[in-house]
Amino acid sequence: QVQLLESGGGLVQPGGSLRLSCAASGSIFGINVMAWYRQAPGAERELVALITTGGTIHYADSVKGRFTISRDNAKNTVYLRMNSLKPEDTAVYYCNHRSPGPIDYWGQGTQVTVSS
Repeated sequence: QVQLLESGGGLVQPGGSLRLSCAASGSIFGINVMAWYRQAPGAERELVALITTGGTIHYADSVKGRFTISRDNAKNTVYLRMNSLKPEDTAVYYCNHRSPGPIDYWGQGTQVTVSS
């Protein structure tokens, strides 16, 4: 089992910034993928960004140039720096850890609200 603890969500004005963090603990396999997903009201959960243990990164087109994903393998922690936030970025953001198998683990979610 892998446990994921997220932090960093909140209310921010359009154009503002937030940083999300997700710390993984438990039975962590050496090779894995960590990612951020989000789900807005009435919408399906969508991939925002992912990063592999080796540092390969993928972003959704909607966040390219504004969001930055990074990880600290020593701390088993993934970060999502979100700049130039827009109202359409409002959603619950979920941390995901994928182990070989694949086996997916999810965090509890953290609310991000972009509003003036």
